[in-house]
Amino acid sequence: MANFFPKWSNTLPLKILIAVGVLGATVVAGVTYYFTPKYTRVGYEPKQPVAYNHYLHAEQLGIDCRYCHSYVDESGHANVPDAGTCMNCHSQVKKDSPLLEPVRNSYATGEPIEWVRVHKMPDYVYFNHAVHVNRGVSCVECHGQVNEMEVVYHAEPLSMGFCLDCHRNPENGVRPLDEVYNLNWAPENEAAHAEMAKDMVIDANINPPQSCSGCHR
Repeated sequence: MANFFPKWSNTLPLKILIAVGVLGATVVAGVTYYFTPKYTRVGYEPKQPVAYNHYLHAEQLGIDCRYCHSYVDESGHANVPDAGTCMNCHSQVKKDSPLLEPVRNSYATGEPIEWVRVHKMPDYVYFNHAVHVNRGVSCVECHGQVNEMEVVYHAEPLSMGFCLDCHRNPENGVRPLDEVYNLNWAPENEAAHAEMAKDMVIDANINPPQSCSGCHR
């Protein structure tokens, strides 16, 4: 009796296993490479319920970050301002603008504006804003040049590798404490700043953790 299956079918199971293995490895490699904050978060620019122009407020008008994001130098979190903070100015400036109707409504009713969060660390990551800004780490290091953004977007990956790069070499990310909130600051002399930064790390005992327990608590 002749064989029902052709001879080449004897190697078919092996070929299928090899194909599945190659496909699986390709998928894993692709996910590992592309499903990271660098590709999934950087550039994220959601539309907000109220168009807030950081370039106008922070750059042209020179409003300090801490006016809206109050207590960022004392708290672990950077808060989002409530409508009352906005109305401190907008009860007089553009007080009848239709673009600010959600702000006026929030101020009158007490219902918060549902801002779309741009920057978010995973729940398993511990990050304290006050610790960083009080050690000379500027907002720019993690959030980019926010004062030049008409619409705030996710500028840096904020991945584990991104954080560890700074933790391993903190002198590369610090500046004078009185320039932390000056988002346009740049050292006049790179060499002099590099020496100052190294001394600052030693004098302020800046020793950021590199172990898992430092950020995963």
